[in-house]
Amino acid sequence: MNQMTTLQQPTGMLVSAGSESASSAVAAQAKAMVEARYVMAMHRPRNWDKARQDLLRECRRPSFANNKSAYYRKPIGQGVEGLGIRFVEVALRCMTNVLVETTMIFEDAEKEVHRVSVTDLESNTTYPQDVRVSKTVERSKPLDDGSYISVRANTSGRKTYTVPANDDDLLNKRAALISKAIRTLGLRIIPGDLQDEAEEIIKAVRLDEAARDPDAERKRMVDAFGGIGVRADMLAEFLGHDIGTCSPAELVELRGLYGAIKDGEATWASVVDNKAAMTASAAKDAKASAPAEKPGSATAALDKFAGKKAKQAIDPETGEVSPEAA
Repeated sequence: MNQMTTLQQPTGMLVSAGSESASSAVAAQAKAMVEARYVMAMHRPRNWDKARQDLLRECRRPSFANNKSAYYRKPIGQGVEGLGIRFVEVALRCMTNVLVETTMIFEDAEKEVHRVSVTDLESNTTYPQDVRVSKTVERSKPLDDGSYISVRANTSGRKTYTVPANDDDLLNKRAALISKAIRTLGLRIIPGDLQDEAEEIIKAVRLDEAARDPDAERKRMVDAFGGIGVRADMLAEFLGHDIGTCSPAELVELRGLYGAIKDGEATWASVVDNKAAMTASAAKDAKASAPAEKPGSATAALDKFAGKKAKQAIDPETGEVSPEAA
């Protein structure tokens, strides 16, 4: 019995020492990588003029400016526009010396939590954000065995079922949420004046493309919306006129809405609902701002005078028309 105890003690100590050694090696490697990044940033500092020149050159490329993820338009109120993840990726690359990191810090059967951080290595400024990814998705029907986690009614009154996500669903959901976090944090690193310049160029390029060949742009938009289940007649109903009469500005707006829907920022139902809400609000404001006729106004006084003259026109005793009326 004593011999077995003696054999087990060295073995346990050896395993503990090996685990501690591996952890120390990983920590040392991570520290070396971080230090190397900062050293490289010091040796090759950022040139802001070159960064601006490279970024704006990218924005002038029609293929980049027309990318659905370079610039989007959310159907909120009059419309919320913004630079997308593709722009942020290009801008950070042009700036150089920016580190983007993503690490899973928690996972269980229901969710994952990822920590996303964007660091400017030259100013040593870091913006972190924790992203929660639930391991469920919504479907129009339950699983094949009839099971589901919960059910609700969507905006159309149809049942929407929450079911466990498979590997592909989880991969897409994780990538979309992490991309949104990187976009949000990256925009805090990119200078505001560069964002403003890039936004104006992207919008101008889109408008020029739509104005140069509106028929081709219209066909591209119809095909693009068709790919996400929005038919041509639905687009015409949303616009309030035939698609063939779209102006270049309307085509640019449709491209922005398509980008928001494609990236999961909105749905076609939310686009339609927002349009209806804005139309109702505009009608209500127009009715409220219409001038009300006051009792002492010039129009009311004129009507009162006309009514008085009409009464005086007929003699109440004889029934004949008075000289004033004649």
